[in-house]
Order: sequence, then structure tokens, then C-alpha cells
Amino acid sequence: MTVISSDQSYVPAHLAIEAMRDNGYKNTAYAVAELIDNSIQANANLVQLICGEREEELATRRTKRIDKIAILDNGSGMSPEVLRMALQFGNGTRLGKTNRSGIGRFGMGLPASSISQCRRVDVWSWQNGIENAYHIYLDIEEVKKGERSIMPEPIKETIPSLWLKAGEEFGKSGTLVVWSNLDRMMWSKAVTLIDNSEALIGRMYRKFINENTAKIRMSSFDISNIEEYTLDKYALPNDPIYLMDKTSCPEPYNNEAMFNPFDERTFTISFDDELHDVAVRLSYAKEEARLKTNAGASPFGKHAAKNVGISVVRAGRELEIDQSLVLQYNPTERWWGVEVEFPPSLDELMGVTNNKQSARNFADILNMVDKDKDLESLLKSGKSYDQVKAELEEEGDPRAPLLEIAIYIKNQLSVIRDLLKQQTSGMKNNERHKTKDTNAEKTATDLTVQRKELGHVGSSDKDEEHPIEQKQTEIEEELVESGVDEETAKQLAATTVSNNLKYLFAPSALESDALFTVRPRGGAINIILNTRHPGYEHLVEVLEEDTDNIPEKELGERLHKASEGLRLLLMAWARYEDELPDGLMKDNAQNARNDWGRVAKSFLRKY
Repeated sequence: MTVISSDQSYVPAHLAIEAMRDNGYKNTAYAVAELIDNSIQANANLVQLICGEREEELATRRTKRIDKIAILDNGSGMSPEVLRMALQFGNGTRLGKTNRSGIGRFGMGLPASSISQCRRVDVWSWQNGIENAYHIYLDIEEVKKGERSIMPEPIKETIPSLWLKAGEEFGKSGTLVVWSNLDRMMWSKAVTLIDNSEALIGRMYRKFINENTAKIRMSSFDISNIEEYTLDKYALPNDPIYLMDKTSCPEPYNNEAMFNPFDERTFTISFDDELHDVAVRLSYAKEEARLKTNAGASPFGKHAAKNVGISVVRAGRELEIDQSLVLQYNPTERWWGVEVEFPPSLDELMGVTNNKQSARNFADILNMVDKDKDLESLLKSGKSYDQVKAELEEEGDPRAPLLEIAIYIKNQLSVIRDLLKQQTSGMKNNERHKTKDTNAEKTATDLTVQRKELGHVGSSDKDEEHPIEQKQTEIEEELVESGVDEETAKQLAATTVSNNLKYLFAPSALESDALFTVRPRGGAINIILNTRHPGYEHLVEVLEEDTDNIPEKELGERLHKASEGLRLLLMAWARYEDELPDGLMKDNAQNARNDWGRVAKSFLRKY
């Protein structure tokens, strides 16, 4: 294949151009995005995706299919000299590092994206009115037949009337790119292409759309009746961290943010003897969103399910949603958001691909932090992040500067997941106390009264004589101090006091290895269940969930999981006793087990 240089205008040789069509674009929407990149880079504030359909005769019916696709913008346009370079592979005006200030860079976007979808691409560009437009084209058939080996000079040529009528407006300057002889389109109908492009384009360019620096129009028309628009709309921002308002998220979160901000941090990285900033933003769902009935199956819940992962953003334009740290089996993952934004000067460090669809090095380091047990063992063995980073640098690993960012994200996600678990635990607990009898708590309360009559006094008993309002306030304060959210704490305290209960359960992410802790206050024994402990998932959570509408098979699986969890807990206690040295410590453990067993016996026998 002939190599392109600034003083040579060769196109790929006829034996290579077909191979170059397989350049890795995930689908037509990603190829279209390359052209939108060029438009925004050229300071366009209006970009139009226009699909021209033509009716075709099939075996049993007639249907409309896309015949041509155009991208029209009102950007700065190109001079004939730059236009000639535009269809050359590997050539462009922003190849050097000193020229990287926006979303363009590689000099591959226009020709590579175009031939990935069609066999001919035509480009018109103008800088002083559309009457002064210049035209150039690339036709794969001409190249394959050997009819063309160099890119011709652009010629002054009028824009076809078809596009003059289809375009909403033509600026004093701008560019029109038209794809024809479409043979590799993923979608053949305009409505399908636009529907699939809308979510992706709205997410990729959400910052430009949200800041009103660019509008993206998507339309289709019948080529035989140019006045008939079958579809015409503007892309809305699709924010995967759900902190924007007025987005494509369904009601009620189309006009307000669905998530709360969690944390934002800027990392300064030294690369190529310069300092560069990488911004990380994290968010999580508002509790009110998750309180809605069947939130996951709602339109906004399904919208969030399509945006799961870490949004990697380069110069304001998203490259991809990376799912390295996503727990694929857990539908709750849709309720958090992470955005990582970096400048084009870090392209080599991040490993940005030439089609701008991923940042490979960053994805690798996220995957290593998530799954590489050697890295985890190094950190747990006492080595600091700086020591691990230094070792990677000594090995010449280019990803070393990204390690701190990846570890930070993983750690913050762990905290966010605990917050999300507390949300649903509080919801279940509230619902349980609102709709079900607290039989176990009532039984334990009655038995505690009997034990008191036999002379067994507890530290919580002294507060039982406090006024009802005081007891409720004391219990609520204790729960909030233990990490329970205020709404759940208020509901639990009210239920406990109004029913004259001695015991209550509340979930919280405790900084402890204990499965639960006991916090007597307000005359009640408050049992705080540690949602961070595996025993919570194995025993408490699986049994607390509403089982009314759960299929029998799934219910059986949950009970089996609870049974296994109980056996593991008992075996853990047995091993704990076994490892204690003979003497006072082992005797105290055995005595504690016996004493607890006696109380448990009386409680369980009655129940």
C-alpha cells in the first residue's frame, strides 16, 4: 500500500482499499460520529444527519431503504488545499502533538469512516458562501479498477439541489459529506439508524449539546418526494452519570437529574515532561428514584441499564462506556455513574485508538485493578500505591500513572455500592414494618419481660421509663449515628416505640468485621446489621426480601443460600474456638457460646 505524505496525494492501492474498509467501527452510528467530530472541530454549532430513502420492490412488498446519507454542518469549511487532504488516509491538519486541542487528531476519520459504510463518498466545502463550494470525491470502484491512483484537485462545483432542499440551513461556510452506494450499513431504514444513533450521539456529544455549543439534527426524507420529511428531531443529551437536566432520560427525570453527585477529584499526571489534569466524577441514584415501584423495569430504569459503566471522555467527547469494573450479574450497577475526562495530550498514555472508540491502556489498568490478584495482594501485603506504581514504572509499564486513578475509582465504587444497598435495605425494612407483623420482635420482647421478672437485668432496661417522645428521639439518634439514613431511622424508631418493642433491626455499612453490633438506646436493643459482611447477603438480605411473587425455583435457591450461609457461620465459630489457646480465652468463648445458647433456646422454643 502506498504511504501518504504531505507532498503525495496517493489513495490506497486497489489491492489494499477493501482491507482498509474493515477498520473496526462498531456500527454505522460510530462511523457517523467521526464526521460529527470533524464538524464540531470546525466550530460548527449545527450538525445535520440527513438520510435520503428510496422505495424498493421486494419479493412480496414495497419498502423504503436508505439510499444516501449526508452530514451537513455550518463550520468553518475547508480551503481547496485542505479539502484535497481530507480524503487522504493518515493526513490532516492536527497530527502533531502541538496541534491537539480538540476532538480531532488522527487524519483517518473522514475517509476511514466513509469507506467502512459505502463505496463512494463526496465532499463539498465552502468558506465564502455555498456558491463558492469546492467538490472532491473517493470512489472505491475507480480505485479498484486502477482508474485513479492519486487524489485529484478539488473543483468548484454547485451543491446538488437534492441536498440544498434537504438541509435545514447552509451557513456562509460549511461542509457537506455524502455517502452513496451504501453496502455495509448495519441498519437499512432511516428510523432504525436514527433511533440507534440518537442514544449514542446524545451520549457522545452530551457536553456540547448541554452547553448549547452544538445542536445535532437528525432527519430523513423520501428522495422521490423531497418535501416529505418522515422524521425530523434534535438529539438530546444522554448523560450516563445522570447529573444533567433536560436530557433523553424518560419522565420524570427528563427535566431533572436522576442521580446525586458523590465525589469529584482531579488527578494531575506527569507525562512527556508536562502536567496534565484528569477529572473523575462519580454519582449515584437518588433514593426517590429507587423508591418508585419496579424502578429497574421502569422506562428510566431501562434507560440507565443501557448506560452502565465508566464513561471515558476525551476533550468533551465520549469515547466509550468501559465495563471493566461492572458487576455484570448485578442489576443494581445501573444506579451508579463514573465519568473520567482527559485532554488529547494524554492520547498515547490512555491508549486512544485511531477510530476514537476506546482508551485501551486505561481499560487495561482498570481490568488489572479489578481482576489481577497479584496487584491486590501487593497492596494488601503492606506495599503502598507509590511502591506498586514505582515497580510498574521500573518494568516500563506505560500505564503506571493511571494506577492511582483506577484504584480510586474501584474504592469509591465499593462505597457507592454500600450506599445503594442501604437504600434498598431501608426500603425493605420500612415496607416490612408498614405491612407485616413484627412477630419475632414481639416474641423476643415478651420473653425479655419474663427474663426480667426472673432477675435478668440488661443495660437497656434503665431507659424504658423515659417518655415516649424521648425514647423515640434517642433510638432515632442512635440509628443515624450508626450510619442508618434519617428517613429509615425515623420510621424504625416510630414503629418500635409505638408497638412497645424491645428489639429492632437496621442495616448499615459498618467499619467492622462483625456481622452485627448491639447498640442499646431509648429502652430498646438496637441490632445494627453490617451490610458489608458476607453473612448479610447470605442470611439477612436473602430472607428480608418480599417472597410473595418469587417463583418457587428462585425461592428454593434463596433458602439454600441461607442454609449454606448459616452452616458457614457456625463452622466459622467452631474454627474460632479451635484456634484459641487452651486456658481462659477458650473457656470464656465456650461459656459465651453456652450462655447465648440458653437464651436462644428460650427465644426459639416460644417462637
